[in-house]
Amino acid sequence: MRIGTTLAYAADPRSGADDVAAWEQDGLDVVWVSEAYGFDAPTVMGYLAARTSRVHIGSAILPIFSRTPALLAQTAAGLDAMSGGRAILGLGASGPQVIEGWHGVAYDRPLARTREVIEICRRVWRRETLTNDGLYRLPLPPGEGTGLGKPLKILTHPVRDRIPIHVASLGDRNVRMTAEIADGWLPFLYDPRRAGDVWGAPLAAGRAKRSADLGPLEVVAGGPLAIGPDVTGLRDLARPLIALYVGGMGAKGRNFYHDLLCRYGYAAEADRIQELYLDGRKAEAAAAVPAELLERTSLIGPESYVRDRVQEYRDAGVTILNVAPLGEDPRRLVAAVADMAR
Repeated sequence: MRIGTTLAYAADPRSGADDVAAWEQDGLDVVWVSEAYGFDAPTVMGYLAARTSRVHIGSAILPIFSRTPALLAQTAAGLDAMSGGRAILGLGASGPQVIEGWHGVAYDRPLARTREVIEICRRVWRRETLTNDGLYRLPLPPGEGTGLGKPLKILTHPVRDRIPIHVASLGDRNVRMTAEIADGWLPFLYDPRRAGDVWGAPLAAGRAKRSADLGPLEVVAGGPLAIGPDVTGLRDLARPLIALYVGGMGAKGRNFYHDLLCRYGYAAEADRIQELYLDGRKAEAAAAVPAELLERTSLIGPESYVRDRVQEYRDAGVTILNVAPLGEDPRRLVAAVADMAR
């Protein structure tokens, strides 16, 4: 099992890159760069490529609505070239509030678009002449645009003709598609004890249709990390983030994270968090996050406890354990969990 971490999307990216460069020496294998509606991810990813030599660099995530499929393919190919073959293209649909409010693009048919984007990206990297007759029409058909568009293939030669594509998905249909066609899966608030109950069926259905050429599906999950006899109080640091996602990342009836908590068995708590958050009572929403959820989505406790948690993630099928080190000595934590994961 490899070890990964995600840069905080609202933090200083240069400071985060300093951390990643140090943690690479301690056993870090993968770094993920978020993109919400702050800094773009590819700029930070290119900087990380220059600051590191071994760690793989993934987007988590680039929204499929804000860039064309060809541009997504170009971006991944460029990062792969600059990093010497260490790129991972993490994709996701984001949500209608960001896509329509920030990007001004209609949020429609996210699953079909994701499938088409993945197919087009792989054709670009194989240097095929690009045509497509689906949601994305390449070139534009007669009567649209200037009529001057023609089929093209990427000018440059990608370092790899198969850059790994990971998909962020939570709903059954999206998870099933991810298991069928993606190289990796990026779930959120992953509880290894309950993941099988929530996602086992769609994962199995997708894997049943999966091409043998893809190899096993990578699964990326984890949480905050702290090791010691008196660190369990650090679990509370995740309260505001969970409240943000469950309460504020989407309107009522259109919030994937709220729905996930309901499927975990926290329906009343999820409703309460959302009600408080949307009412502007963010501190109360954070306080309403169940303590059991905080424990089950983190790796915080004595060394023997954390070691057992690492094994739980491994047993659940996680292949990249994604951690957020807490405390004054993150390098020690990264080295310790990397040793546990071997």
